[in-house]
Amino acid sequence: LMQENDSRSGVWFVLMAAMLWGTTGTSQAFAPAGFDPMVIGTLRLALGGGAMLLLVVLRNGTSQLRGWPLKSTLAAAAFTALYQAFFFAGVAKTGVAVGTIVGIGSTPVAGGLLGYLFRDERPGRRWFIATALAIFGCVVLTLSRGGIVDIDLTGVFLASGAGIAYAAYTLVVKGLLEQHEPDAAIAVVFCLGALMLMPLLIGRDVAWLVAPRSIAVVLHLGLVTAALAYWLFARGLQRVPVATAVTLTLAEPLTAGLLGLLVLGEQLNTVSFVGIALIFSGLAVLSLGGRRAPKVPAKFGG
Repeated sequence: LMQENDSRSGVWFVLMAAMLWGTTGTSQAFAPAGFDPMVIGTLRLALGGGAMLLLVVLRNGTSQLRGWPLKSTLAAAAFTALYQAFFFAGVAKTGVAVGTIVGIGSTPVAGGLLGYLFRDERPGRRWFIATALAIFGCVVLTLSRGGIVDIDLTGVFLASGAGIAYAAYTLVVKGLLEQHEPDAAIAVVFCLGALMLMPLLIGRDVAWLVAPRSIAVVLHLGLVTAALAYWLFARGLQRVPVATAVTLTLAEPLTAGLLGLLVLGEQLNTVSFVGIALIFSGLAVLSLGGRRAPKVPAKFGG
């Protein structure tokens, strides 16, 4: 019973994190014209990691910043950086609709495979049903918004890479969380990931950052959608398998769709609501019950 309650609390932690991630698009809609998504993505990691680093140092000094396995820590940071770079590049190449579908859709599939291969986690029938419903719902919701759908193979490859990178990040971080506190894990991984992305900012226009709206957007993305959201995600990830965690993050497009309707005044048609209902159904199937996977040491990293 204790394990089941622990797993249920993990589900809610991940769902809350995904809902905060769902505010990302709405937040960027308030940014001034000409903003650079790559700059925002890098600053989001830097600010989120820096905030968590300050919190860790103020609470526990530097003791939690020692003894990190080099291979796994660098891998988690690299996967975080790759996700940011691949996703933005993929969307730029093939458009928001296709980029979002491929990126979001590939993550649960990759997460299920990686969890099975490296942690011996067997998702089970409930996960397959929930994932299929949620991915199909994402496809329906994204395509229902209309716009030009342009299939660019390079863009599709980059968006797939983003989904796989995020699933790999989840896998490696779960291993780190078995030895380190979530606050410290987020701080270390995010700061390293931001450092890896810094060279990509050379030569980019950052003049728009001085606008008050830009500062507000970056603060929201860094403190709320990065620091707080990943703090919640890490605590949830300690309690649920990798496959379950990445499927539950599909609450992100569900939240984004509802915020677009309620905050941005977007017009959602009947098909959009079908997509939202499918995602919600998939998340409900996964959230209501299901046994917790046994804890096993990760075979990745060291």
